[in-house]
Amino acid sequence: MHACFEKTGGPEVSVLAEVPVPTPKADEVLLKVEWTGANFIDNYRRSGLYTVPLPYVQGQDIVGTIVQLPSSGGDLPLGPLKVGQRVFTTAGHSFAEYAVAPAWQVAPLPDSIDAKDGVSLATVTLTALTLLREAYPVQKGDYVLVRAAAGGVGLVLVQLAKAFGAHVVGTVSTPEKAQQAREAGADLVLLSSAPSEENVKQIVEWAGGKGVHAVYDGIGKDTWEEDFLVVRPKATIVTYGNASGPVPPFSPLKLTPKVLKVTRPSLFPFIDNPEDFARYAREAVQLAQDGKVKFAVHKVYPFSEEGVRQTQVDISSRGTTGKLLIQVS
Repeated sequence: MHACFEKTGGPEVSVLAEVPVPTPKADEVLLKVEWTGANFIDNYRRSGLYTVPLPYVQGQDIVGTIVQLPSSGGDLPLGPLKVGQRVFTTAGHSFAEYAVAPAWQVAPLPDSIDAKDGVSLATVTLTALTLLREAYPVQKGDYVLVRAAAGGVGLVLVQLAKAFGAHVVGTVSTPEKAQQAREAGADLVLLSSAPSEENVKQIVEWAGGKGVHAVYDGIGKDTWEEDFLVVRPKATIVTYGNASGPVPPFSPLKLTPKVLKVTRPSLFPFIDNPEDFARYAREAVQLAQDGKVKFAVHKVYPFSEEGVRQTQVDISSRGTTGKLLIQVS
């Protein structure tokens, strides 16, 4: 059984279908999926914003157990694998009872980490880590703004930015989310419903009167113009998501007054080889084991047509906090 779509559209195009257990290639493992979760990218692919081959099996994160090892052998950066071992991966096509993944793209999940938290270690934590290490390498003492600071990636960004020594301001949509962002370590939390000029003034003043060194923005279109007002000269705007729609086209001259940098990263180019995946997966596990990052769960959904569709409705509502999980087995 897997969840897929044969045409682009709304959540209603997601259907469950009976399929054979997939056959792994020589360099792949076969996984029995236990847990997976929803990400914004699920909607981007299903809606047609991101082009994928059709029909397309949905999902990104897998926590599961190895059923079959690769036949090709060879050394793996994260060490040897074994049948029955619990692992996590971002290999995709995870809304399924069984899935395949390249052997180098699965990471052991220690017994000390709950299986549900393993889902958040995948796309969410690896995204936050690569944003903070590469999109804008945050430094101790930096002032940074995290948009949607109580969302899945946002909560992890806040915690890791604080762990790396930054000062963090977050924007959220409700007082309840503001409390969650504070509990995650944000030094200042503002409501996005407040007048823009008030928020801009508070952020700039909080950041020493100069503005922040970086903005990590998963909202997109709605916050794009404000991002240019809250940054200091030589700052970086990291626009990594489209929750409100993609940012509009712009002239490079827009960067000139403050000599700004804008980057539009995606997780997968940062982890598209065995060494980089292993490095980030190892760091993510260590941060979780050290208590530097803790994960919030919005809700657990059943692995059903209705459950899969509802995850995509809920995550696009921008009313969720933490991770939306699907219990497959």
